[in-house]
Amino acid sequence: MSRIIVVEFMDERAVDTLRASRNVLYDPTLVDDAPRLLAEAATADALIVRNRTQVRGALLEALTRCRVLGRLGVGLDNIDLPGCAARRIAVIPATGANALSVAEYVVTTALLLLRGAYGASAAVAAGQWPRPALSSGREIAGKTLGLVGFGAIGQHTARLARGLGMTVMAFDTLLDDDHPAFAQAGVRPCGLDEVVRSSDVLSLHVPLVEATRGLLGADRIATMKPGAVLINTARGGIVDEAALAEALRSGRLGGAAIDVFDAEPLPATPHFADCPNLILTPHIAGLTVESNERVSSLIAERVLQALTSEPGD
Repeated sequence: MSRIIVVEFMDERAVDTLRASRNVLYDPTLVDDAPRLLAEAATADALIVRNRTQVRGALLEALTRCRVLGRLGVGLDNIDLPGCAARRIAVIPATGANALSVAEYVVTTALLLLRGAYGASAAVAAGQWPRPALSSGREIAGKTLGLVGFGAIGQHTARLARGLGMTVMAFDTLLDDDHPAFAQAGVRPCGLDEVVRSSDVLSLHVPLVEATRGLLGADRIATMKPGAVLINTARGGIVDEAALAEALRSGRLGGAAIDVFDAEPLPATPHFADCPNLILTPHIAGLTVESNERVSSLIAERVLQALTSEPGD
């Protein structure tokens, strides 16, 4: 019987699905125990990970019998794809399964940051009445959302934003301007620089590759509309964090929501200290009860299919 090792958290019902027909080791703490992880990896016919497990180097070398790598998410920057291909390890991401959760995060944080009124509970409860200070928030209807990347998540985000009365423009290097996805979502295709400088809310939905590292550096951030909001649920390393913090402190930008960081967990860092209108979350935009169920179920199903199609399994 083939063996499946799950080294980060997965919905228990999906784990039970795997256990029904395979030998399964499910230990979401295994990602933090490198010696044991390497030892167990040698026994794995399939490995299931999230974004914290770095499938490269010593771990990849240890996967001597692995045939399938399931990714509980969509980003693949933690996986040595050429190395997996050389070892004939099929890499299976959960494409689309968490798109709605990320899209809701983007729209929700955009609403919060534009309105700027939801951090006053303690003050109001203490008898203060900061009504004048909180009376200059902005409505989202009529604003322009710019999407850098227009895959499944970008398209979900566009549909939600248009439902709130936003105009949406998008840039994607992989899609021609006449690609039907733009027309179907009611989105105008544009060049990257136009999207950056024209958006009231700019949201990033691209993978971290060499071409996107530092994509939003100080120079490009300086071209954004005064008062614009930046949201990054894609990957750390795409945005220059120090430059973003400076743009917030100077008042150049009106707010930011950052869910992903160049180093995770984010170390104590002075450049984000006391930044106004800033939301920081620990890489959870795609994590909800519902999305975890969808992602886990999809990966369980596809990993089992891949193993079953192997000769002799």
